[in-house]
Amino acid sequence: MDHHIIIIGGGASALMLASLLPKNTATIIESNPKPGAKILVSGGGKCNITNSRMGTEYFLGDTNFVQEPLKKFNEKALLRWLERQNLNPVLRKETQYFCKDSAKELLDIFLKESKKQTLCTSEQVLEVTKRDEIFYVKTNKRTHTAKAVVVASGGLSYPKIGASSIGYKIAESFGHTVVKTAPALVGFTVQKEQFFFKELSGVSTDVKILVGDHVCEGALLFAHKGVSGPAVLDASLYWEKGKIEIDFLPHFSWKYVQGSKKQISSLLPMPKRVTKAFLLQFQLEDKPFHQCTKEEQETLQTLSHYSFAPAGTFGYAKAEVTKGGVETSEVDSSTMMSKKEEGLYFIGEVLDVTGRLGGYNFQWAFSSAYSCAKHLSRTFS
Repeated sequence: MDHHIIIIGGGASALMLASLLPKNTATIIESNPKPGAKILVSGGGKCNITNSRMGTEYFLGDTNFVQEPLKKFNEKALLRWLERQNLNPVLRKETQYFCKDSAKELLDIFLKESKKQTLCTSEQVLEVTKRDEIFYVKTNKRTHTAKAVVVASGGLSYPKIGASSIGYKIAESFGHTVVKTAPALVGFTVQKEQFFFKELSGVSTDVKILVGDHVCEGALLFAHKGVSGPAVLDASLYWEKGKIEIDFLPHFSWKYVQGSKKQISSLLPMPKRVTKAFLLQFQLEDKPFHQCTKEEQETLQTLSHYSFAPAGTFGYAKAEVTKGGVETSEVDSSTMMSKKEEGLYFIGEVLDVTGRLGGYNFQWAFSSAYSCAKHLSRTFS
């Protein structure tokens, strides 16, 4: 027997798990030369670790499944654990916790903590099989054996830093269902009717986006491919296909401006470039608002419920996370162990659980790793 436990992946959930397990019980197999590549690039390099507003309503996935790991290891428990490692995240944007200076602060903790386990880097897992209660993990370098395997390989986002579909392939090989995956927390590309958005590239404005029953608020950033920004990234989590509705004037009331002598471009609380671009599309001149006809006012009011169908998304290369993944009804939420194969576990992004923007996906990585660690520690102590 080479190892008690093999952890496939070297991202947030894998490193947290390795940190929480007893010494010399696990081997991490990471395809990159160094673990934690995605941690370093997240949150603009400062890593949005968690959020003070935590609950199942911030996740796309089965509520009951998400609830148990979050309850066992919530944002307060995570912050206490980090404090014991001498990391005190700072609160930004009212509710979001970031590393004070750099995401490297968090990664350094994980690298230090996980040193008690074996780390194999630049090693790519090709397949996992099981025979006589022993797992065989075949890589491009050798075949490892273990009593338990934890799939913490993440999703398909950021392929340039080693993302792969190996976790889904392993799940399917053991009879698991994989819910269709798609890029999430990602920008939208646009149809030709909205090509004028691209001319506004770099301009940002506050909006409210309605996607089905979900409302996403925050900044929208016009980009050379379409639209991005926090509100759009959140909206992408819930969008499958079809129309979305954008309120470009979320804190504006039309009834208070009737009879206003201000120019339209000065009256509307948007960057003037944005207002003028819409006026051009609507074939309206920029004039004092009180001179607008009823029909012109009605056209302008569509800015409060501007509806269009995105052409698609910016894809996995730009997506912060992957939605879809291993079907959670086939995994035990109290231990993260497969209900189909004893000793096989799934944690983090590889599962069909995706959080909104704001630290929720890291919290899920850590919470699911904690539940898994508790069970494995009892088994292998």
